[in-house]
Amino acid sequence: MLEPADFVDVVDHPYFPLAVGSRWVYEGEDDGEVERVEVVVTGRRREILGISATVVRDTVYVDGELAEDTFDWFAQDRDGNVWYLGEDTREFENGVAVSAAGAWEAGIDGAKPGIVMLAEPASGDAYRQELYEGEAEDMARVVDVAAERTVPTGTYQDVLVTEDWNPLDPDVFEEKWYAAGVGLIGERKLTGGKGRVELIEFTAGG
Repeated sequence: MLEPADFVDVVDHPYFPLAVGSRWVYEGEDDGEVERVEVVVTGRRREILGISATVVRDTVYVDGELAEDTFDWFAQDRDGNVWYLGEDTREFENGVAVSAAGAWEAGIDGAKPGIVMLAEPASGDAYRQELYEGEAEDMARVVDVAAERTVPTGTYQDVLVTEDWNPLDPDVFEEKWYAAGVGLIGERKLTGGKGRVELIEFTAGG
C-alpha cells in the first residue's frame, strides 16, 4: 500500500526527469508507417490514492494523422523510484476518438500502480510498470546501464537500456534507451514487427 507521505512533489530522477514545460519529440517508423510522438510535461496535477501526480501528455501521430492522445500520471517516492499511477488514453481514426482501451487508474477496478523507473537501476532488475488485468500489464527489465547510443539529438554515454514487454501481446518485445538529464531518447522493436523511434528534439523545462 502506497503512503502519500512517502512521495515528493517533483519527479527529478536523472533518467526520467519531468520538469514542468519539458518537451520531447520523437520520429520513426512502426511497421512501415511514419510515426511522430510529442510528449509534454503539463503544469497540471492529479490526485491518485492520495498522491499528487505529475500529468504528462503523450500525443502520437501516424502518417500525419492523430492516432492517440494520452495523459499519463507519474509520481516519485522519497527513495527515488518513479511510479506510474495510470493513464487516460484515447485512440483516434479520421479525427474521431474510437477507443479508450488501455486507460486505467490505480485504486479503481483493481488497478495497481507500477514503477516506470527504479531509483538505482541495475542490470537484471525486472519490474512491473502497470497492472490493470486484461488492459495494461507492461513489464520491463534492465539489460545495460553503461551503453552508448546515437540519435538525431546527439551521442549519449552511460545510457540505461531496458527490455519491455506486455504479457497481453507476447510476440512483441521492445528495447528502450534512457539518457541522464534527458530521459527516453529512443526505442526499437526486438520482435513482433519492425519499428524504431528516436529523439529529434528536446526542450528542458523548469
